[in-house]
Amino acid sequence: MPPKFGTSGLRGLVSDLTDIVIRRYTGAFLAACPTGTGLYVARDLRPSSLSIAQTVIRSARAAGLDVADCGEAATPALALAAGEAVAAAIMVTGSHIPADRNGLKFYTPEGEITKADEAAILAAGPLPQASREGGLTQRDIMIPYGARYSRAFGPEALRGLRIGIYQHSTVQRDLLSDLFAALGAQTVRLGRSETFIPLDTEAVEPEVAAMLARWIVEHDLDAIVSADGDGDRPLLATPEGIVAGDILGPLTAHALGAKIVVTPVSSNTMAARSGRFEQVIQTRIGSPHVIAGMTDHPGRTVGYEANGGFLLGFEAEGHAGSLSPLLTRDAVLPLIAPLWQARRANRSLSDLCGDWPDRHTASGRLPQVSDRGLAHIAEQIEKAPHRIHPTLADIAEIDRTDGFRASLPDGRILHLRPSGNAPEFRCYVEADRAEEAERLRDETLDALARLAED
Repeated sequence: MPPKFGTSGLRGLVSDLTDIVIRRYTGAFLAACPTGTGLYVARDLRPSSLSIAQTVIRSARAAGLDVADCGEAATPALALAAGEAVAAAIMVTGSHIPADRNGLKFYTPEGEITKADEAAILAAGPLPQASREGGLTQRDIMIPYGARYSRAFGPEALRGLRIGIYQHSTVQRDLLSDLFAALGAQTVRLGRSETFIPLDTEAVEPEVAAMLARWIVEHDLDAIVSADGDGDRPLLATPEGIVAGDILGPLTAHALGAKIVVTPVSSNTMAARSGRFEQVIQTRIGSPHVIAGMTDHPGRTVGYEANGGFLLGFEAEGHAGSLSPLLTRDAVLPLIAPLWQARRANRSLSDLCGDWPDRHTASGRLPQVSDRGLAHIAEQIEKAPHRIHPTLADIAEIDRTDGFRASLPDGRILHLRPSGNAPEFRCYVEADRAEEAERLRDETLDALARLAED
């Protein structure tokens, strides 16, 4: 499958991301989009990222652009640094998907590229070689990114908490360890891996959840925090289990005093049902759609996704100081803010969640589906949804904002869509009880697997 744009950047098999392909997309981006003062480039820790980043850098310099090589760094750190420098940026990452895949995320000096920018990149011709080769500098962008949070929350924000840092292969692993210690927590480093681990924070594998639960008991932890490969999706586990991203989102929004919330239809309805926000706006899945919704509704506005990535649209106040807007998906803020809010109230995070509507989500995916299987599943969803699950014989409402989202008469929600980043089908379930959501998810994924083989 050739590389293509999905919900967040360009993705494809490493074998398809040849030097020619990388040069073509880099050149098309530089030709179609503004670059400001130059180009910032960073990468995640998967094995192919260094080579791809080097090709991006060579291509940009050949086009006459000055390049800042930011090395191994998180996507939100790159967006922050490039934005402050009024520069464009390219992040080399496949995010949470397996190491046999990789991709590029593009930023103009104004922030993440839009869907219109994607179309312009696809339509752009080759960029001519410049008469002058652009310069090259090295930048450490993780230190100022971490300082952003240590200044805003201070050394007392998490005092008294014992926090595990699941390091695995996230590019955030050292920053999270240092930052949580700087905020007053006692930290325990866990599970560092030199082999890339494709951690999907939106659909955590049962064995990973069990491992986190075991560590919490073994090390007497209040919570474990982590992030996906490029550090823009958070993972937070407590003694009661993993806190879903679309629960971290409303908790973070409320802690920061947001009035308007923008979130995709894949998020649960907790924010809307809570009555704590003036507006809750739902969009298609993908940060470009969330950013567009935030831009259309200025004010004390935030965005978040079901994967937990959080976007701050106004200057907020932390425990010790102010926090400037950052209109890109970020994993650090939704890890700090809910724990800070719980500590400030002298309550556990699970107890704090009890103040909100009791909505539980379960998500999963059917991986490695052929094009024929994907097409057959989509056809059956439209023609005979009861083949997916018997409950879909009685649907109260269908939302087609992004995929097939069916609200059932008993309040459960079943949302199905093909992934924008990989050959797989996504399943999202919402219910009043966690076990109900998990059961419907598992039954639905079993049915999708059978359909994919028909």
